[in-house]
Amino acid sequence: MSAAMDTAAGTPSRFATSLIDLLDRVHFRRVSVEDQFDPVYRLRYEAYRREDFIPINSQGITRDAYDEADNCYCFGVYIDDTLVSSVRLHIATPENPTSPSAAIWPDVLGDILAKGGSYIDPSRFTADHEASLAYPALPYLTLRAAVMACEHFKATYCISSVRPEHAAFYRRVFGSTQLAGIGYWGELSFPVCLYASYIPVMYPRVISRYPFFDSTPEERAQFFAPGRQAIPAIRPTARLAQRLERISGSV
Repeated sequence: MSAAMDTAAGTPSRFATSLIDLLDRVHFRRVSVEDQFDPVYRLRYEAYRREDFIPINSQGITRDAYDEADNCYCFGVYIDDTLVSSVRLHIATPENPTSPSAAIWPDVLGDILAKGGSYIDPSRFTADHEASLAYPALPYLTLRAAVMACEHFKATYCISSVRPEHAAFYRRVFGSTQLAGIGYWGELSFPVCLYASYIPVMYPRVISRYPFFDSTPEERAQFFAPGRQAIPAIRPTARLAQRLERISGSV
């Protein structure tokens, strides 16, 4: 009840504050497009096979043409140096509209770009099974990369192509609203719906309620540095960012 009241009031809950402590054990790694057998691609395969969402393949990886796009950023999330989850982001703009979700809803997402907007498209959100049981907050940790992209690229929307049973999480945490109904993507056998949050409204509220999503400009510059090389260990700066904002606010 206390956490719910804090969230409704727009202030950090005890749960949100405790996640900053967990971030002390976390690092992110950006995947190199050159490494076709990166552990992140194996994690995807294992996660999808566990629920029989994709057919067996001899390589034991899940990778597609969208991983090669020059507006793609793919990350692994590590706790105590163990890979626990991953997420892929595409930064869709009028100049570079490549986006996995646009293959399902070309008219809806094309309209955003036609009006001069842009959006972050997270996809391939997968997690290690044991880690997902041990760390219920894993979705928050993983989607921290998407929140950082919202600020770094100053996008208009952050979209979510999610299974219907997961939509409540995106509505609650990000204030997302539904833009389109059921669709299917690629080789995946499960249905997804399209949700979106308007970043100029969403971002300050999310940072206020969930301070572990916060980051410094320096961390974001590491995450989204130009080039396609791997970045082995990016340490979260949420604690430092919050401290700097308090100092700035008191001046």
